Amino acid sequence: MDAIITETPVPTGELAELIEKAGQIFKDNFGKEAWFGRCIFLSWYCERGTCTFCYRSVTKHKISHAEKARRSLASVVAEAMLIKGMGWRIEFLTGGYGIAEDKQVVRMTKLVSQILKEKIWINLGDMDEELLKKFKPYVKGIVSSIETVEEKLHKQVCPDKPIKPFVEMMNIAKDLDYKLGMTIIIGLGEKKEDFELVKKFIHDNNIDRITIYALRPVAGTPFEHGPDPLDVAWWTAKTRIAYPKIEIIVGSAIYRIPELNLVLRAGANAVTKLPATNMFNTQKGLDVQNEIVLAGRETKSIFVSEDVYKLQDWEAMLEGVDVNEEERESILKALHQYLDSMVKRGLNLYKSSAD
Repeated sequence: MDAIITETPVPTGELAELIEKAGQIFKDNFGKEAWFGRCIFLSWYCERGTCTFCYRSVTKHKISHAEKARRSLASVVAEAMLIKGMGWRIEFLTGGYGIAEDKQVVRMTKLVSQILKEKIWINLGDMDEELLKKFKPYVKGIVSSIETVEEKLHKQVCPDKPIKPFVEMMNIAKDLDYKLGMTIIIGLGEKKEDFELVKKFIHDNNIDRITIYALRPVAGTPFEHGPDPLDVAWWTAKTRIAYPKIEIIVGSAIYRIPELNLVLRAGANAVTKLPATNMFNTQKGLDVQNEIVLAGRETKSIFVSEDVYKLQDWEAMLEGVDVNEEERESILKALHQYLDSMVKRGLNLYKSSAD
């Protein structure tokens, strides 16, 4: 499996020029802002569960019932409160196919939207017009997990998740005035010439946002190694140059932190796919903030705090949110568990800094 990336690789030649050009295009269109995008998972279950790179493909046999892998309302809403309180942003609300009844997923989406006081993005597979309409009051954008647009490769890695239904959904969603997003994964076996296919797909489907994930190998899948950070930077820079105003998010991993400044310099708006709640108030949290600084970017997203309880009026976040008293107490209990863990880690972090 992958080794820890300990330092940022130095781009040279054509790639260095691409990154410099992409970085300038980003500054011209977005300034210096960077942010951390947090995915909220509703479940670890997927009734398909056959995408060859996904952890669900090796865990599905352990889950007989979707409800056993579904997160509680309290934990989902508490995580949304952390996103707001720590200056993160929600990348999207997501979960596998068949995770819950539509009305349950719509309600979860509503509550997260109410906490964040804005419409959010969702990534919930291909949906029909009726369901898309139900999300409209709480959702601004629909993300399609395309993963790769190269047809033969897609059939290999996503045998039960064809692209066509996503395209059909995007056409409907566009008519409903949704913004559109997509995801791709670098490290599945794509070739650089496939970028032209990605470029065409973005254009043909009016994509407003793209998340570029660096493959994180999962034990038991056919993949043993993720991509070189320079390759991730190449795809990021090429996308930024081709589409100056598109929103680009790059998904990394905790063992890949030194690549963050590289992909930000290559024109990414944000980074995602980091275990932010677990690494808050740790050295890794400090490392992420330092990567943003190294990229010459500014952010309101934080990963360390000496007093997380004083960061926000946490209970006030639940004002106006459509939960009953029992749910409210459960949410606050879940939130305090998160915050208490952050406080404990902070004691060690700031003690080490003092020493």
